Amino acid sequence: MGSLETGISLKRDNVFRSSSAGRTERHPFSQRPRSRFSRFFLFKKLDYLQWICTMAVFLFFVVFFQMFLPGSVVEKSGASFDEDMGGGYGDLNVLKEMGVFEFGDDVRFEPTKLLEQFHREARETSLYSSAFNRTLQRFGYRKPQLALVFADLLVDSQKLLMVTVAAALKEIGYEIQVHSLEGGPVHEIWRKVGIPVTIIQTCDKTEIVVDWLNYDGILVSSIQAKGVFSCFEQEPFKLVPVIWIIHEGSLAMRSREYISNGWTDILNDWRRVFNRSTVVVFPNYILPMIYSTFDAGNFFVVPGSPTEAWEADARMDLHEDDMRVKMGYEPEDAVIAILGSQFLYRGLWLEHAIILQALLPVLLDFPLDNGSNSRLKIIVLSGDSTSNYSVVIEAVALNLKYPSSIVKHKALDGDADNVLRMADVVIYGSFHEAQSFPDILTKAMCFGKPIIAPDLPMIRKYVDDRVNGYLFPKENIRVLTQIVQQVFLQGKLSPLGRNIASIGRRTARNLMVLETVEGYASLLVNVLKLPSEVASPTNVAEISPKFKEEWQWHLFEAVSNGTYMNSTLRSYTFLDKFVQQWNITQRGSSASVNPTNDVFLYSIWEEEKNIEVANARKRREEEELKDRTDQSHGTWEEVYRNAKRAVRSKHDLHDRDEGELERTGQPLCIYEPYFGEGTWPFLHSSSLYHGIGLSTKGRRPGAEDVDAPSRLPLLNNPYYRDILGEHGAFFAIANRIDRVHKNAWIGFQSWRATARKVSLSRIAENALLDSIQARRHGDTLYFWVRLDLDPRNPLQLDFWSFCDAVNAGNCRFAFSEALKRMYGLNHNLDSLPSMPVDSGTWSVMHSWVLPTRSFLEFVMFSRMFVDALDVHMYDEHRPSGHCYLSLSKDKHCYSRLLELLINVWAYHSARRIVYVNPETGEMQEHHRFKGRKGQMWIRWFSYATLKSMDEDLAEEVDTEHPSRRWLWPSTGEVFWQGVYDRERHFRHRQKETRKQRSKEKIDRIRKRTHQKVLGKYVKPPPESNTTVAVETIAESN
Repeated sequence: MGSLETGISLKRDNVFRSSSAGRTERHPFSQRPRSRFSRFFLFKKLDYLQWICTMAVFLFFVVFFQMFLPGSVVEKSGASFDEDMGGGYGDLNVLKEMGVFEFGDDVRFEPTKLLEQFHREARETSLYSSAFNRTLQRFGYRKPQLALVFADLLVDSQKLLMVTVAAALKEIGYEIQVHSLEGGPVHEIWRKVGIPVTIIQTCDKTEIVVDWLNYDGILVSSIQAKGVFSCFEQEPFKLVPVIWIIHEGSLAMRSREYISNGWTDILNDWRRVFNRSTVVVFPNYILPMIYSTFDAGNFFVVPGSPTEAWEADARMDLHEDDMRVKMGYEPEDAVIAILGSQFLYRGLWLEHAIILQALLPVLLDFPLDNGSNSRLKIIVLSGDSTSNYSVVIEAVALNLKYPSSIVKHKALDGDADNVLRMADVVIYGSFHEAQSFPDILTKAMCFGKPIIAPDLPMIRKYVDDRVNGYLFPKENIRVLTQIVQQVFLQGKLSPLGRNIASIGRRTARNLMVLETVEGYASLLVNVLKLPSEVASPTNVAEISPKFKEEWQWHLFEAVSNGTYMNSTLRSYTFLDKFVQQWNITQRGSSASVNPTNDVFLYSIWEEEKNIEVANARKRREEEELKDRTDQSHGTWEEVYRNAKRAVRSKHDLHDRDEGELERTGQPLCIYEPYFGEGTWPFLHSSSLYHGIGLSTKGRRPGAEDVDAPSRLPLLNNPYYRDILGEHGAFFAIANRIDRVHKNAWIGFQSWRATARKVSLSRIAENALLDSIQARRHGDTLYFWVRLDLDPRNPLQLDFWSFCDAVNAGNCRFAFSEALKRMYGLNHNLDSLPSMPVDSGTWSVMHSWVLPTRSFLEFVMFSRMFVDALDVHMYDEHRPSGHCYLSLSKDKHCYSRLLELLINVWAYHSARRIVYVNPETGEMQEHHRFKGRKGQMWIRWFSYATLKSMDEDLAEEVDTEHPSRRWLWPSTGEVFWQGVYDRERHFRHRQKETRKQRSKEKIDRIRKRTHQKVLGKYVKPPPESNTTVAVETIAESN
């Protein structure tokens, strides 16, 4: 396991398995030996004499060990009992150090991989921040956004924990939104805390969808919320940090059944969810070990939970005497429960033997019943119901000379709560150094029972001796006997013991709240990679004591907690339904396809698909070459004739869908770039809109969307697809635009605008179309997503201040460097294109409309700008993923800079800028020409300047064929006058060649030698005519 450093190994894992085998099966000899002597026997090559000596030493230690068995000690006189106990325990420590006994000290969970990842990321961030020679700034204009996702809003202890944690996180600066698959009574509690709640659906249902990119992190509670992971496994939500909080052990128990039944598909489906989680959090150190089947190296523990206190409160109404009668005890009996570690290890029986040995003198202090039996009853609570540990306890009790009716064994997974509820005193008899306070000991304290425990560091941290519990030194077991004698007076619990139990109950009710709150706050700091405009949360020390000292019980007082008793049952019911649904799905798939032919059919499908892809690519290349050869760039008449010829030659007009036919006749087409299945619910299906997929994978089935990578192969490179973002769709559409776009106006709208509910309404669409057709504003940039209303800009900053805020304070520097490289300026460019602070605002989120001709001019400018950015940042960003426009590793780097680029170009190229209200369609012109005088850089952004630069770059590519890495030729069409001249000359030569061949053919025909006619055939007249002529001649004669 990636996360278990020295945790439960394969040998030790057997203690968590349901097995009815004996001790030899749980600890076979072939497992890794634990003692030095076993390792000596197994791994040293010894001759016969050495074996004899070794066996002699072994027998000596067997005798030595027998001297310290409880049975031999009991037979000693009562006068020397205390001395033997003290000395004997000290000798056991010696044996423990020698490796003869072990008490589970190596059973530990350490999230090694996760901690190493946190340290490595922090080290890399610090290293690259200093390597850029640029100061990275955090502005903190908005709060970090968190989403809490639940399967339901029913009342249980998990909701109590999450409400407490959420209230504390909100106080240190987090903004939180709750999403749930089902409603419930806790909805009102979240409202009281001031956290909004939304009822959502899984991603296979598109009625209610969420843009998960709005959140900096997501916390998912319970295994029952598994369905929501279908959203996080889709692009573009795959990289959103997800913290999965698991409190149940039901899935770990059922995983044994899945393994035994060979249900590997179900196991793999759950592993997929565990692998998607950034961190899987457990409330104790037991759960990550029993979930080892699903460990992907991302397990983590935040200790603390109100579960034990909640369960104890739910059971407090049960009458104690009734439980005693049901379990075979009398109300007058004094019941002592001995608890142990939840781990099973080879020294466990010895711990119980030591505790039972210490309780043996206490028998004399209890009266006898009518059957001459002692009123003292001892229950050893350990193991599970399928193990045979009760045999071990019976053997230990027999050796200690206990009467047969006193010592009994109960399994932890059976009547643990009932045993704790009816016990008078609870003794924690494990000497295992636990990593957190034992949950079962917490539950005993919540039941109001006085506890007696060894003074281990983790127990001593929360238990004050003789204040809220009793502690005894593990080096001196005699103290345990004295404590028990003080707790009971004349066979009854003493008043001091009752008072200590009452204080202990109040302590345990809010145990480890501070550790839980601080644990989640610290985990979020390590997991979340906050953008530069997001404020860092304040220190945990600034949280109010009311959130760190107790769970938020008061919020749940008015809500019935009866539903909690079914929480465990609900988790098992959910797993049963999941398996049933899985079986139905499998039967359906097996009925449609023969399982034996799955591999064969899949291979045929793959082969056929590859052939179709290859043929389509070859056909597309041939068409592009043919069109490139035939298309004229001379006069508009030639272009028009060639375009009409191309349309007639396709003969595929009948294959177009209705949307494409409608788009052909309208003045505007708005393209919606998207990447991944998670964006599908936010895309429009009307004829005004046209989807453009940034990846061949994840395209909408049945939709005639534009395949951007096929139009621009650069987008097949994941690096440039991510770093360009939606700007890559501009390059794809502009590349030979006449083949895909035939409208006078072109627009783009981000799918995130639809998610934020700022997309164009039907009224706004009609208003925009009317304005375009009426030509009210001329060459204009229409936009409808405002900068001053952007959630990233709550302070309504000006253009350059906002750009700096979302780019780690280096937007101006990056823009300046790109312009210098783009225009070839050697001197320092101290000033930037001015973006004035007036009553107007700017466009964000790539949601705007332009004339098609102006769009091509903008793409011409942005291609050179992006190329300059790439030259400036590629060498640092590509290998490391770090750039000075982000505080952490960021594959999108300068995409936020490109989001604002349209504003700079539109303002300084003298385009009108008009805002369209997305709801009402009302239009308002911003940054009017009168206010731009003396501020526009028209010479730098004019069409003549940009066209000249574009042709210079195209000429360099066409003539010099540079071998260096160069992005510009890959972002679109490379064309200059020389290309046109060369193509025209080539076509002229082809025409002359055809004329020459035709002329030569005619000359050859003319120069052929013709043979003279040898005779002439005269067709004879018909017979009837001949007869008539003969008769006529005869008569005349």
